[in-house]
Amino acid sequence: MLYDTVKDLAASLRTPTRAQVKSRDLGTFVTEAFQVRNVEISFLGYTGETLYNALYHRLEGFLDDPGPTRRVSIRFLVPDFRQSMSVPSRVGPDGTPEDDEEFRRRVELKCREYDLTLSAIAQRLTLAGRVTAECEYRFHPGIPRDKVCIFNRELVLHGLYDLVARTMGYGSEPEYYDPKGYRTDLNVWSREDSDDAKAAVATWNKHFDDLWGLADRPPWHRGAAA
Repeated sequence: MLYDTVKDLAASLRTPTRAQVKSRDLGTFVTEAFQVRNVEISFLGYTGETLYNALYHRLEGFLDDPGPTRRVSIRFLVPDFRQSMSVPSRVGPDGTPEDDEEFRRRVELKCREYDLTLSAIAQRLTLAGRVTAECEYRFHPGIPRDKVCIFNRELVLHGLYDLVARTMGYGSEPEYYDPKGYRTDLNVWSREDSDDAKAAVATWNKHFDDLWGLADRPPWHRGAAA
């Protein structure tokens, strides 16, 4: 089974039938995704900030005019920032990654903010009665290597983070390994393209669903103190 999973994922990294797009183009894909009755958007990556910004404005607009959409499901899978990590981390001597609990906590709080903000809008939409909406973040073990966006289970955007991208800390703090999602180029696969593209889309859908089923709900969704 492990061999088959690795083989399927390797196949999904073949050259797509459409050109690469920039992460800053995600807003266009979000707009297109919301042209149907049942919208499903799934994200696997670092914090989801770029996608969050596009979704926030789109969902806010639903309060005035939901268009044809009647159901929205949004899922974010991000690393478990409660665990020791090599990325994100502090840049140590000779570039050695050093786990930094405080920095991980900052990133986790950012995800918490995005999650609670989108969930609040989703709740308002649902209470208004015209659209049923839900949004949820979950944690998976690992580092933010892949950036994956799946739109309505038919279109997949996939790219690889620059894992050694650095950011400066506050004041006299050191540098940190902190991937920049907005700089990530994304390959595009669609069910409307070749057989290889269809297979890639199916593989990523299954992979995400499997990770989601195994993922842990964050403490703010379990009623624990965040």
